[in-house]
Parts: sequence; C-alpha cells; structure tokens
Amino acid sequence: MASAVDGLKQRFMDMSQPDADGVYRNGPAKRKARTDLAVSCLKELWGQALDAVPFRVPDGGIGLAAVGSLARGQVGPSSDLDLVVIYDSHALNDEQLNMLANKLWYPLWDSGLDLDHSIRTRAQCEAVTDSDLPAAMGWLDVLPLAGDTGLIEETSNSILTRWRKAARKRLPELLDSAKSRFDEFGLMAYVNQPDIKEARGGLRDSVLVSALATSWLADRPHGTYDDAVERLLDVRDAIHLTARKDTNLLLAPYQPQVATMMGLADPTWPQAERDAKAIDDLQTTLAGLGRRIAFALDSTASRAEHSLVHEKPRFAFFQMFQPRAGGKREAPQFDVIAPGIAKHEGEIVLAPGADPTKDPNLALRAGVAAGEFELPVNPGTLLNLKRCPIRDSVWDDEARSLFIRLLATGPALLNTWEELDYVNLPGRWMPEWLGIRNRPSASAAHRYTIDRHMVEAVSRLGRESPSGGRYDDDHYAALLLAGILHDLGKRPGVTDHAAEGARHVPYILRRMGYAPQIIEWATLLVREHLTLSEYATGRDPNDPAVGHELAAVVGGDPVLLDMLFDLTRADGSSLGATPGEAITKRYGWSKWRAAIVGQMYAAAREAIR
Repeated sequence: MASAVDGLKQRFMDMSQPDADGVYRNGPAKRKARTDLAVSCLKELWGQALDAVPFRVPDGGIGLAAVGSLARGQVGPSSDLDLVVIYDSHALNDEQLNMLANKLWYPLWDSGLDLDHSIRTRAQCEAVTDSDLPAAMGWLDVLPLAGDTGLIEETSNSILTRWRKAARKRLPELLDSAKSRFDEFGLMAYVNQPDIKEARGGLRDSVLVSALATSWLADRPHGTYDDAVERLLDVRDAIHLTARKDTNLLLAPYQPQVATMMGLADPTWPQAERDAKAIDDLQTTLAGLGRRIAFALDSTASRAEHSLVHEKPRFAFFQMFQPRAGGKREAPQFDVIAPGIAKHEGEIVLAPGADPTKDPNLALRAGVAAGEFELPVNPGTLLNLKRCPIRDSVWDDEARSLFIRLLATGPALLNTWEELDYVNLPGRWMPEWLGIRNRPSASAAHRYTIDRHMVEAVSRLGRESPSGGRYDDDHYAALLLAGILHDLGKRPGVTDHAAEGARHVPYILRRMGYAPQIIEWATLLVREHLTLSEYATGRDPNDPAVGHELAAVVGGDPVLLDMLFDLTRADGSSLGATPGEAITKRYGWSKWRAAIVGQMYAAAREAIR
C-alpha cells in the first residue's frame, strides 16, 4: 500500500510554482494550500501507522502534533517538518513507541522531506521548553494532527501558561538571543547575501515578536508589519524554489531568479541590465521588510521592558493619578540632556514639552544623545522625529556641529544611524544618500551594502592620527565627512566611483554650509581614498620617486597624508567585518594589506619630511 506522504515534497514544489511570467503570486494562499495538504497527509499517515503496528494503539494517551512553520501555517516549498509524538507513559511501552514512530518517520524521509522529530511525554515537553529558549519559541504554536488531540492541547496550554509565568524572567534571555543572532548574521538590510531567517529583521525576529505578544507583556503591531512578514515569506518560498532545497540563504546565484519571482525584473531590459537592476531592487525590498520587522521587535520589546518597570512599586502609570501617602504623586523621571531630549528608562526620548514640528535640529540632538550615551532611541520617539521640519538646504551652526558629533560617536554610530535611517532622516539631511541606500556592492569583497559599509568605515575613524598627534576640529570634521561620503559615487554605470563621489561632495557640503577648507580636504580624501591601496599593490615603496608622487597627491601636507591613511584603513577594515570586529580574516584589512599600505604611507611621509 502506498504511503500517504509519497511524493509529498514534489507535490509541495508542484503546487508552489510561479505564474507563466515567472512571478510568484498569492503566497499566503499557496502556504495555506501546502499546510492543508501536509495536515491531510499526516492524518492519513497516522492512520496507516496505527494499522501497520502489531498491537492496538489506544484512543487516548498518545497523539501526533506539529510545531514550527507547519503549526504557524508558514510551511515553504522545501521546508522541513517539525513533528512530535506526545504520549502518556502508560499508553505504550518504549518498544511499541519506537515501532510506531518508525512507521511515521521512515515514510516521511522516503518522501524526500527533511524532518525534525521527537517523542516526549507532557512533562518532558515542559522540561525542554523551560530550559531551551528556541524550543519554547517553537512550542508557542502547536497544531494537533491526530490521535489524542486533547492531550496535545493540554500540553500546549500548559507550556503557554508556563511561558507567561516565566516571561518576565526570560525576557532578557529572549532579547540576548536576538543580539547574538545580530552579531553572527548581521542586519538583513545591510548584508549582500543575507540569511533571511536568522539575520536581524528576518523571520526569526517575527517569531520573537509573537512570543512577546503571547507573553501578554506587550501587544504586537499589525497591518504593515503583517504584510512585511508575508512578503518575506514570499522571498523564502522563492529561495526554496530556486535552490530546490530547504535554505534561507539568499546567495548571489539565486538572486536574479528570486528577484524575477518577486516581480522586480523588467522584461523589456537587456538580460544583464535587467538582472543587475532586479538584484538592486530586491536588496532595497529586503531592506524595507527587514527594517519593518526589526522595528516591530524593538518597539514590542521596548513596551515589554517598560511594562516590567511599571509593575515595580517605585513607579506605575496607574499610580500617577492616585494620591500616595502624604498626598504626593510619583511622576515619570526624565533626565533632560539636551534641548528637547531626555533619558528615560534606558532610552532616548523627547523631553516633556518638546515639539518636533517646530525644531529642525531635534532629530540630530536625539541621534547625538543616543550615540554619546550609547542608548537606543525610543521607537515612538523615532516616529515623532519624522515630523521635524528638516530641509537639506537649511543648516545652521548647531546642525553642522551636531552632525559631526553624531559621526564621531564611534561604534555606537552603527545602531544609532540604523535607527535614524529607519525613518529616513539621513536621506532628508542628504538626499544623495538615497542613491546608495540599501544598494548591494558589486564587489565580492564587500559583505555589506554600500551605505552600511560607509557607516561602518566612519565609525572606525578616531581623533588620534597615525603619526601620534590629534586632529584639530576642522581636520577631524573633514575626515568624518569623507568617511560618510567616500563611496557615494557607487552608482549603476559609474566606472570610477572615487571621482564620481568627489564630484558630488562639494555640492553636498556647500549646501550644508561647511567651511571651504573642510570641503576641499573632504573632497580630496574621497577622490583619493583608493590611492594608497593602489600604490601599495602596484608600486615599489623603496623607489624614492614613488614616495614623492604619493606625497604630491596630498600636496605635501603630512596631516592630509595621515587622514588619507586613516580613511584607507577604515575603508579596508570594514569591508566584511561583523559587528564589533576590528579585523576580519575572510575579507578586507589583512595583516599583509596593513603591512604594504603602511610601507607606502611611510615612504610618502619620508618624502614629505
């Protein structure tokens, strides 16, 4: 007799194909159809397994359940199935359990599906989810399939109750897990070949959002957030169809076909141009989805953390309006740190009375405070900052000073800039930023998108020069501005991005009102930011003429040479570093490259001396 699950993987693939024009449409309906098919087949398989074993399986005390993507109704064309047999210890003995399980698992393996399976009592399920956070996340969605569904529902409800009771203690663990994934997989909006499940802003974060909401610590967003999750699931489905296996890695070879399935390829364009533009559009789409999901996690986590704070006797919102002993009321504590900006419960928020609609510099003050205090900006505050009346052609002394302070916040700039970029503040300060925002780099050496790489580079620019001194205010400002603009010329069709970037820099910085000398230095640094590396790999540092040529590039100015070296080092060391890494072994600033660039820098310094 044929198994109920024969060819199930192929049936998943067949019912998941894109339309005749290559576009993958109606993803939610296709996921529902795959879920319905899997549930139907697994129920039939359970019946076949019961008939195939040489003993009677009782009606009560044992059942089959799904967790993970199948339980959430999100099963992909090549997804594995997460199944568990839940049993009462008196229902069957160990030998009978193994025999029954073999009748379930082997047909599924034979069908070509990947399988994550287990056999547990209710107590074992509770113990695993109490100690294993990923297991707890998976068990917050449980789908009874066959057998004693009452036992499954009792187990699921028990785990859910235990999760809610322990959620307050487990919240730090949950948020730490998100940070660990970010450290390993990066931010989906910035990675050229992202893992769309594990990267920050990926599908795993959507599971955490649901876990927080299920804990009753905070409600989760809906509307555009739900749309973003469904669209990202469409991308996951397209990866499965392209790779023909269960993977969440959007590798470069998959990207043209995935972009086509997402409806991003223009069939009227030549093939090469069509693929390049579609991949760019795919990266931009992923960045938007990832930012929306990451922001949903941040805002939900923020509300959850605030709910814990407000439960404490020292402060509760409900007590604000009730007299305390002695007739006093305890109000929220805001530590005002800049005009219109305050610290409150570990976040940067608007100070009482601040009006974003009347203060164009409020967003810059918030960014500087977040970077200098190394605190996140409250999600609600971020949305309010969108209302600031920012004009890219109107900059005053305060705005210019704040922008430099923001760029000088070092590693903290990475998170702060991402928060500000979520509400498109950098694009309003510098519209040219939108030309490279979320754009993947054509170079295989770059792990990150162009915009992320530039932020990473500027975060590594310190005030100390390689010759042992410290840059004065004007030189340091020019260096930071060059860092945030050095790859601005990386646009489609541009062959010399350094020259193209240098063409834009004077217009941008003059519009912002920086001093002519600062503009001149920043422009030179952007134009020449590849020169040291090119000399190092193609010229002889022991040839005095080479040192003099390189010295002439910076006009014989030793401080400009120091700045060029610092920019070269920051540029090279940020090509593929993961968050917090200064040097990466796989990409960028290897010891060999550091040595040869250092030799060329020394040759130029000697020529200047």
